[in-house]
Formats: sequence, C-alpha cells, structure tokens
Amino acid sequence: MLKKAAFKSGHIRSRRVLLATAAAGLAMSAAIVPLNGTLAADDDQQLVAKAVNALRDAMLAGDGTTLLAMTMDQLTYGHSNSRLEDKAAFVASLDGKKAFKELDLSDHAIQVIGDVAVARHTFDSVNNLADGKTSTAHIKVLQVWKKVDGTWKLLARQASPLPAA
Repeated sequence: MLKKAAFKSGHIRSRRVLLATAAAGLAMSAAIVPLNGTLAADDDQQLVAKAVNALRDAMLAGDGTTLLAMTMDQLTYGHSNSRLEDKAAFVASLDGKKAFKELDLSDHAIQVIGDVAVARHTFDSVNNLADGKTSTAHIKVLQVWKKVDGTWKLLARQASPLPAA
C-alpha cells in the first residue's frame, strides 16, 4: 500500500511539474509571438513612412521612373476636386515636370494590417502653373499601400479639401 501511495504521489508530482513546465512554455511562446508581431508591424510602419516620403520626393522631382516603380498597375489616384487618374495618367502628369515648387506632408498616421497599410497626412503644396504663376493646396490625403514582394507600393490615394491654412 505504501508503494502504491508513493508511486501515486510521485506520479502526481511529475504530472504537476510537467504541466507547470508546459504552461510556462506556452506562456513564454505567447509572450514572444506578439512581441515579434509588434516588431514586424513597427518595421512595416517605418517602411511605409519611408515609402510615403519617397513618393513625395519623386512627385516633387518629377521622377517618372520612381513613380512607376512605387505604384501598382491598378492604381487609382483621386484628387481633392474628385478627378481620378489611373497609373499611366498619374505618372504622365508628373514625369519630367516640376509640378510642385514646394510639397510638405504633416500630421502622419499609418496603420498596417497584414500586407496592407493605410497612411493619412496633410498635404501642403505650392504648385507650379503653366503660365509661370503658382497656386497652393491644403488637403487631407488617404493612401492605401500594399506589400508586394517585400516592397510597399501605392494602390490608392484619395484627397479631400481643407479650409485654407
């Protein structure tokens, strides 16, 4: 009887140790997974921010080659006056041109959801007009980015007017 009791108490103790070890292992893996996921999301958020700024720089420079590379073939580009452009029209409107004298983005907010990112910002520009004059824009912009083969590309953009600054 004593042997059976000792075996049972040893068996119970072994099960408790095993269960405690398993629980600790699960808790650690649960703690690690969100941490890694958060780091990946933070990295992607920074990469999207860099892409938003690189697009701005390409627009300012009239760099059609970069604009082509940074945008998806399915691009829909909406202006604050409701005019829509596809990829070809968007790139053609800026390629080799100095459409902007100044272009500043502020009030950034970026949310990454898997391989899609939503970026919002305020877009303030001084636009070069064909007659040598300038105009200004003060708009809010929503961009949708998609991760394609490890690179963030612009899929959609929509602007809406704001009161003059």
